[in-house]
Amino acid sequence: MDTPAIPLDKRFRGYLPVIVDIETAGFNPKKNALLEIAAVIVELDGNGDLGITERYSTHVIPFKNSELDEAALKFNGIDPHHPFRMAIDEKAALEMLFKPIRHAIKRNNCTRAILVGHNPAFDIAFLNAAIHRTQIKRSPFHPFSSFDTATLGGLVYQQTVLAKIAQVAGLDWDNDKAHSALYDAEKTAELFCRVVNRWKRHETLAAQQSLPG
Repeated sequence: MDTPAIPLDKRFRGYLPVIVDIETAGFNPKKNALLEIAAVIVELDGNGDLGITERYSTHVIPFKNSELDEAALKFNGIDPHHPFRMAIDEKAALEMLFKPIRHAIKRNNCTRAILVGHNPAFDIAFLNAAIHRTQIKRSPFHPFSSFDTATLGGLVYQQTVLAKIAQVAGLDWDNDKAHSALYDAEKTAELFCRVVNRWKRHETLAAQQSLPG
């Protein structure tokens, strides 16, 4: 991509928001396999509105000796052994995602990425565990800070479940596509952008109303 019209380095304290969603074979990041990961990059347009600019996702081969919880697989509908998953190993998956994220950080004059997720403690725990397993030296992400769209949804739309927030916010939602990492990441990104842009309009209106005369 070309240099953005308005770099994001001043908007989020030098961090680039990257929306991440991870589908797994359980809840333990050290034992259960990471099966699918998606990352969505958002940037400002010429009007100062935040929007999606890039999307990346991949299926991931379960790491050696990982555990596969049948209840988790039933919930997300993933068959780790399906021949057409086109899955790649964890290190290749992370490197594939990290490369464009690093480019986006650079072109926005940011210092690093910050993970945006819906209840992101889950995603950041699995991401950090995979980084540790694969011995990747430089993660583009802040190791523990994140933005939570469940909290933002509760504040702005009085809902915390992603599907319900999407409905109240006027976003399209397809239950048949939910729990795909890319679909959930895109919807989380749309929600994050909508909240940020709504706040920008609120700030602009407040500034106009404070002007004399």
